[in-house]
Amino acid sequence: MKKAKFITFEGPDGSGKTTVSKAVTERLLTEGYAIRYTREPGGSNIAEQIRDVILDPKNTEMDARTEALLYAASRRQHLVDIILPALESGTHVISDRFIDSSLAYQGCGRNIGIEEVYSINQFAIDTYMPDKTIYLDLDAEVGLSRIQGREFLDRLDQESVDFHERVFQGYQEVLEKYKDRFIIVNASRSVEEVIEEAYQVTKGILDE
Repeated sequence: MKKAKFITFEGPDGSGKTTVSKAVTERLLTEGYAIRYTREPGGSNIAEQIRDVILDPKNTEMDARTEALLYAASRRQHLVDIILPALESGTHVISDRFIDSSLAYQGCGRNIGIEEVYSINQFAIDTYMPDKTIYLDLDAEVGLSRIQGREFLDRLDQESVDFHERVFQGYQEVLEKYKDRFIIVNASRSVEEVIEEAYQVTKGILDE
């Protein structure tokens, strides 16, 4: 029996992570793969409650390190409630975001530092990392233009262009740091093309 895989989708806001990861999961499920789809921040009861606090646009006074700690706390709960039980039962896990988001958003977007944020998350996840990460590559400006039409913008969506550009640069550092784990997909194309490539990549990982 093959070991269950933990695959994450990452990318800047507007890159289509949720749309693409859900579409890939649904297609694989129809083909008979055992997969648990989840997301961050959130994914389980307590983790979702923490998500509400993090992303509430009214929480403008939130300190950057408080934000990083809340993300790590949500991630810990998500890991023990959803990810590990699924993997232990032989079910693959596909997650919309995981630790790399914190490294980019809080590490660089908030200027805390990638290593500092990683150390917080080491305690939270006990060094447990994804098997592979699919990165949807898109310029920060293009991503921001895509999300402007959303009905609801959360607290991070509403951040400045400078913040989102720092996040983009943060992802470039994370991609280099974990280049053996990342697979890059060009997200500037049509959603159908991005979904197809992401599906082929994901299926290849599961079939290894």
